[in-house]
Amino acid sequence: MSALAALLGSSTGGGRAQEVVQRITEAIYLGLLSDGEKLPVEVQLAAQFNVAPMTVREALSELREQGLVETKRGRSGGSFVRHPKSPPVEPQRQRLAAMTISGLRDIVDEHLAVAGRSAQLAAERASAVNVRRLFTLTEQLRTADNLGDRIRADCRFHIELAVAAQSPRLTRLEANLQAEVSGLLWLPIGPEIDLDAVVEEHHAIATAVVSENGDEARRLTEEHVAGNLRRLTALHLLQTEEGAQL
Repeated sequence: MSALAALLGSSTGGGRAQEVVQRITEAIYLGLLSDGEKLPVEVQLAAQFNVAPMTVREALSELREQGLVETKRGRSGGSFVRHPKSPPVEPQRQRLAAMTISGLRDIVDEHLAVAGRSAQLAAERASAVNVRRLFTLTEQLRTADNLGDRIRADCRFHIELAVAAQSPRLTRLEANLQAEVSGLLWLPIGPEIDLDAVVEEHHAIATAVVSENGDEARRLTEEHVAGNLRRLTALHLLQTEEGAQL
């Protein structure tokens, strides 16, 4: 299963245009849809989401208003993805402020289990293509010059670990976890993220995978994810303090 299919396939099929908007938006922000990539035609998207074509049409209209999709007419036309340089910050700030410490810990606990096991299995099962992709995504994170590209490279690295584990269920879980936490982790508030340190951690995980050292890959990944809890907790407290001062 591809990472994109895992994320889009998690739709509940509730028939709501907003859910289609949410899933495609997540796929764009996570880098599962490339900049300039042509989306399937409306009938195919409707089948993917198990909704009516009219629902897809409504969703695409909203995505165009948000600047995430551009529609061109003519023989070579269609709906094309447009990567934003930065995701909207304020909605993520509000979402983080509304969460609780126990809720954040619960999310990270799940991510520890999913990411750690994915890394361990990746060390046992990863193909040469998977390994190259892990190092490529690490380099993309290092050279990213805007927030949107950093989020996409970071998310894709973790999702690629699950893909390398050859587990559709872990891939689906990881894709959904990344959609839930990535925007929060990279919020441009509080202490600046040490990008060099994150890149170094990704590189160490990829090295453990290519060395087929499952225990080390799992340990490094779990330490990396545990650091996410510390950052999320610090940012949440910062938002709570700022809210109390208003």
